[in-house]
Amino acid sequence: MPFGYVSPEQEMRDKADFARKGIARGRSVVVLQYENGILFVAPNASRALHKISEIYDRIGFAAVGKYNEFEALRLGGIRYADINGYTYDRSDVTARGLANLYAQSLGMVFTESRKPYEVELVVAEIGDAPEDDQIYRLTFDGSVTDEHGFVVMGGVADTVAGRLKDHFRQGMPLSEALDAGLAALTEPGGERPPVSQLEVAVLDRTREHRKFQRLTGARLERLIGAAAPPAESVPPAGEAEEPGTGTSPATAPEGEIDTGSGD
Repeated sequence: MPFGYVSPEQEMRDKADFARKGIARGRSVVVLQYENGILFVAPNASRALHKISEIYDRIGFAAVGKYNEFEALRLGGIRYADINGYTYDRSDVTARGLANLYAQSLGMVFTESRKPYEVELVVAEIGDAPEDDQIYRLTFDGSVTDEHGFVVMGGVADTVAGRLKDHFRQGMPLSEALDAGLAALTEPGGERPPVSQLEVAVLDRTREHRKFQRLTGARLERLIGAAAPPAESVPPAGEAEEPGTGTSPATAPEGEIDTGSGD
């Protein structure tokens, strides 16, 4: 056996471990279906470097890992979509076709290059009805999974997915879906990221033509506020409570005052 020989099985395991560690260093991204489409939510303090993007009219893209690597894949997907849409028909550009393209690229890099891509991707396409929506998750080795309902990738994905499962239900309105996504991304007892550090977008089937839209600023704040539980009303200082609602001797019904005698 030549010096320095590594079996193919060990080499693949080493590459997979390397890629997983790189992906886990980032923050998780959540993609989930809601009443009128597909929602993308990601903590991201950068205004210029996006984890979530549009690929084509009805197709969105989300990624975690090394930015330069998934950005190259995103641009390649846009070129593929533009060429096929122009050469044939816009309806011929599908999330399935893009997922196959990305799977081939990722699989080739993983097997033939010394260093695999440290990325995970989601390619999502909005349909005319919720049952027609398509969500594909692609891992660093080119594996493709057809997801339903929601998907979490990057960071502590399993933990975030467990929290999201507790909050997710089919057919949620947008504000409720956003609240579920933020709850999943936030550690129990922790504070949610401010609006300025969130990247949120939707594929909205009710929009004409281009279905992709980023949610920012005042609209995002309103959606987050719409899902927040109403604050409990506290009577102003000095205002007496309604009879029978308090427990103090001044408001308790006659004959039920605790005299403290121990009887």
